[in-house]
Amino acid sequence: MILFGLLLGWGLWISSATAIPKELTMGTSADYKPFAFYETTAGSEQIVGFDIDVAKHIAAELGFALQIKDMDFNGLIPALSAKRVDFVLAGMTPTPERRQNVDFSELYYEVYDTIVTPKDRPLTTLASLEGKTVGVQLGSTQQELASRIPQAQVRVYNRIPDLIQEVKAGRVDAALIEESVALGYTQAFPDLMFTVLPQSSGGYAIAFPKGSPLVAPFNQVIAKMKADGTLTRLTQKWLTDTDAQRPSGWQQIASSIPYILGGLPVTLSFTVVSAIGGFLWAIVLVLAKISKVAPLRWLATAYTSVFRGTPLILQIALVYFATPQLTGYNIPAFQAGVIAFTLNSGAYVSETLRGGILAVDRGQWEAAQSLGVDYWLMMQDIIMPQALKNILPALANELINLLKDSALVSTIGAADLLRRANVVGAETYLYFEPLILVGAIYYGMVMLLTFATSRLEQRMNRSASG
Repeated sequence: MILFGLLLGWGLWISSATAIPKELTMGTSADYKPFAFYETTAGSEQIVGFDIDVAKHIAAELGFALQIKDMDFNGLIPALSAKRVDFVLAGMTPTPERRQNVDFSELYYEVYDTIVTPKDRPLTTLASLEGKTVGVQLGSTQQELASRIPQAQVRVYNRIPDLIQEVKAGRVDAALIEESVALGYTQAFPDLMFTVLPQSSGGYAIAFPKGSPLVAPFNQVIAKMKADGTLTRLTQKWLTDTDAQRPSGWQQIASSIPYILGGLPVTLSFTVVSAIGGFLWAIVLVLAKISKVAPLRWLATAYTSVFRGTPLILQIALVYFATPQLTGYNIPAFQAGVIAFTLNSGAYVSETLRGGILAVDRGQWEAAQSLGVDYWLMMQDIIMPQALKNILPALANELINLLKDSALVSTIGAADLLRRANVVGAETYLYFEPLILVGAIYYGMVMLLTFATSRLEQRMNRSASG
């Protein structure tokens, strides 16, 4: 009978294992140390942590190649629904609301919630939070817990680091955070303390699309990891107090500075490509606006109105998230950012160009037309050069704005300067130092652009006067 059970189990194992694809993509949110975060001290961009080791072990057991995709926590379940990832392993609790949209594995880690407060204003029980301002992460189980505290004012934040800074600033009285995460932050900030709540809030499980055949084989591996002590060893590796002594401030982020500087080529290439694309697109728009064909003028004017009348960050999000749903093409973050910025910059620059063209003396238009100069040659050789000279300062300002606004692509995961500063902040629990460094880099680039523009303007003025 026992032999039959073993054979049956083995048969089921083989049957499920053969159904596993050769490669699976895992979604995670790599700003949740120690479960998933970027290791940047070697200048590389490698996601490590408890969840990552769990995923790698499952991949080795089931024999598939693991691809990891980092994204915002709130975008993980939509990514599952859109089949952009095959499963999500990101410290996710299987709440009843989530179970309506996705399937979950068995729990691989049991969770206890904590109350994080300043040491000089301790709050240690849920009852003590009544009437207080309580901060939680958006979409977390702690958000639901906080909603049950009588008369508590619940404030929701996208990221744990933002929540911690609000506690330190005194804008919220306490934060509800998972135990192992609270441990890391209280080590980094000795003025904070945490109290573990007695009741477990559940645990973490792996999320799959509804009806996924991966649930059963993953559960088999999780059961095996619990039985042979693998999960215990990983817990001891990542979730125990082993980082009590750490350097402070700039010393702690010094080894990560090369990683942050690695975002400089991304920021510059994004700015240059978007500026060129936006300028070329602006020429098309302005020719339509000054055209004698009424529908072209209407379309160009309506286009400019839409792109100037809606937030740029909304346009970036629409291009990045709507493109896969509408076309099936999984557009990369950099490409989505370039497209959004090109379309937006083209709208603004077209208005600047139009003003420069209309500022050219009307007599030159009439002289060229009376001499029989072709329209396109007139625009190319007579009108546009003078218009560009008139609007050079405005174009320089647009380029500077484009450089600064390029930081918005960090919201969709592009590894620019700001994104890398946030990654280092999540790894080290320090945000002031990497953000100050990135701010100094941006300021230096803007000053260089301003100086170059000023010199070019002076040369053009001397050329015109000579």
